[in-house]
Amino acid sequence: MSLTSTSRSPRAPRAPPGDPPNTSAVVKLNVGGEFFTTTVSTLRKIPGSRLAAMFCTLAKASTDEDEEGRFFIDRPGTYFGPILDYLRSGQMPKQHIPEVYREAQFFEITPLVKLLEDTPQIFGEQVARKQFLLRVPSYSENLELMVRLARAEAVAARYSNVLVCAVRTEEDAAHCAESLRVLEANKRLVVKFGPWKAAPVIRDLLDSVQMDIEAQGYQVAYDYCSKKTFQPKTGAHEYFYTFRFTWW
Repeated sequence: MSLTSTSRSPRAPRAPPGDPPNTSAVVKLNVGGEFFTTTVSTLRKIPGSRLAAMFCTLAKASTDEDEEGRFFIDRPGTYFGPILDYLRSGQMPKQHIPEVYREAQFFEITPLVKLLEDTPQIFGEQVARKQFLLRVPSYSENLELMVRLARAEAVAARYSNVLVCAVRTEEDAAHCAESLRVLEANKRLVVKFGPWKAAPVIRDLLDSVQMDIEAQGYQVAYDYCSKKTFQPKTGAHEYFYTFRFTWW
């Protein structure tokens, strides 16, 4: 990450470009359009971080200054404030935890990253949910397939439906085999999830699918598939669900 600024007004003489900046020097920042004032020592609080590296020498931190002497960092300013508060006083952020976590990773503020990983929001997502989804075969690919199928059916329609089969165990998969053959023979496309070796149940998997599709900006809900979709004796309709995408 390079720093840029645009000052052309006369300024006090500077140390040679390769010299470390005075750690007590006041620094004005423009981070994504939001302004901050701090000191070099605060920015260099975590040795080895990317943020410290930005201000390790004046050669890196003093190019293209504007009239206010601000250095530009092309990152979201909303989430830089909590990082600055942590560097100043060790204060943990209380809002926008996932976003601040992402920025702490970018700036390589390792102590803050580790603290945030212990919060319920990050622990639950990174350690619990994502570790579960890594054990679901082809999870990401199936999400992409669902979106493609839904978009293909969206022409001149308010809704589009995607049929999903979710099986937790090999035994569940065996129960669904005949139904899948029937649907394939009738040219019905089905997105199949599982089986997987982890504690979460089918409802947990379906909730995750809904969460991750909604995170892409889609409006979607799911419910049990209608029994009419199956032949009377297949007996596996409880493993099939319809995901409905709403377009307008």
